[in-house]
Amino acid sequence: MPGGILAIDQGTTSSRAIVHDFRGRVVASSQVEFDQHYPHGGWVEHDPEDLWQSTLRVAREALGQADREGVDVVALGITNQRETTVVWDTHSGEAIHNAIVWQDRRTAEYCARLKSEGYESHVTARSGLLLDPYFSATKVAWILDNVPGARDKATAGRLAFGTVDSWLIWRLTGGRVHATDATNASRTMLFNIHEQCWDDELLALFDIPHSMLPAVLDSADDFGSADSGYIGRALPIRGVAGDQHAAVVGQTCFTPGMIKSTCGTGCFALMNTGPTPVTSHNRLLTTLAYRLGGTPTYALEGSIFVAGATIKWLRDDLGMLETATLSEEYARQADPDDEVYLVPAFTGLGAPYWDPDARGAIFGLTRNTGVPELTRAALEAVCYQTHDLVVAMAADANTPVRELRVDGGMVPNNWLLQRLADLVGVSVERPRDTETTALGASYLAGLGHGIWGSLEEVRGQWALEARFEPSITGEERDRRLAGWHRAVRHVTDSG
Repeated sequence: MPGGILAIDQGTTSSRAIVHDFRGRVVASSQVEFDQHYPHGGWVEHDPEDLWQSTLRVAREALGQADREGVDVVALGITNQRETTVVWDTHSGEAIHNAIVWQDRRTAEYCARLKSEGYESHVTARSGLLLDPYFSATKVAWILDNVPGARDKATAGRLAFGTVDSWLIWRLTGGRVHATDATNASRTMLFNIHEQCWDDELLALFDIPHSMLPAVLDSADDFGSADSGYIGRALPIRGVAGDQHAAVVGQTCFTPGMIKSTCGTGCFALMNTGPTPVTSHNRLLTTLAYRLGGTPTYALEGSIFVAGATIKWLRDDLGMLETATLSEEYARQADPDDEVYLVPAFTGLGAPYWDPDARGAIFGLTRNTGVPELTRAALEAVCYQTHDLVVAMAADANTPVRELRVDGGMVPNNWLLQRLADLVGVSVERPRDTETTALGASYLAGLGHGIWGSLEEVRGQWALEARFEPSITGEERDRRLAGWHRAVRHVTDSG
């Protein structure tokens, strides 16, 4: 009977489970969406039980499909939305507050105060991150300060904090294992990426007890075993990584200078910078790509907070699209002379601007502007922002960028990828399997379980499906980028 690996991909808007065989091919999959909660402007929450129950459902369904296909699943990998923060009572096993999602901006004022007091350089030197509500530290502090009794419980050692991977590991192992991997730890603003450990000075700054924190393991490691009562069988958990880091592995970006960009709810570009962290001078993040055998591999990262979420907004809130897939058809129909710029700063702007107070705006509207033009502008916003990230990465790493590997829910859109190549000015490569986040989790679990012995073995499984080359003149690219940058200046100035 052929063997397989179950990858749990717990994302921002849905939970997914995919079973890959040992050649990296999909043999079973299941996906389910769950509710988003917006209690106040700029606040985004999930019910932790929704994350747990949706994960169980898709895992059981994918395993059932694999059984029917005659595939013997032998290991489990987990990848997850990063920075999203869960705090739970270790006695009751219940979360004490809704999960605060990575998009949430409620701690913007707190971050601004710490910046004004001169702490950002202190935080960046240790964590590689900027002082921003995006990361977990201020979310944990908010929960401790705003949930009645939370501080007392934390002091007594009764509370646990984790990103979503830790929450799932703790539940899957029946509370026996409280752990995370180094990539997820590197997104909390509490982890020293140079010393590879929780940083006491950062914990003191945010007033977070060390007792709340999970153990930090390699990305391919022993995270315990999922109890059979939850997903129908006992499976060793052998690979864990935050979603963007898992995509680096799934795209086999193992050579310094390689970049992958995942276009989903948000859009995230990571450049492998090798064994030495690169300090950004363009407000990018220094983070981990992965950690194997105790050795970290670093990356530069740029985060676009809103990408596919803009298309979802056009579809669900404005009723302009019946389905997200229609965005490609509408973009092709748009008047090429109608230059509309949509800056999707619904929850602020990420790299390289890092303006939590910026808000979305549309520029260049005419009487001729309709749904096709707005749809095209929403897709082009992903391309413009990716251009800004790639330029910043090339400058920081002192490395020219010639190709961009893309994945995620938006990349089946051929119009988008051609526009991306045009506006960034590099080749864009789409792999055969575009769900590389889950694939990376499977590769890590396979490495941890001994199915593959090295990254080189994994590299050989990557396969190109389509390549898109730039097709517009440099003059047209520069003109359109100038319009985009004018629009961004208006948004950041108004903030």
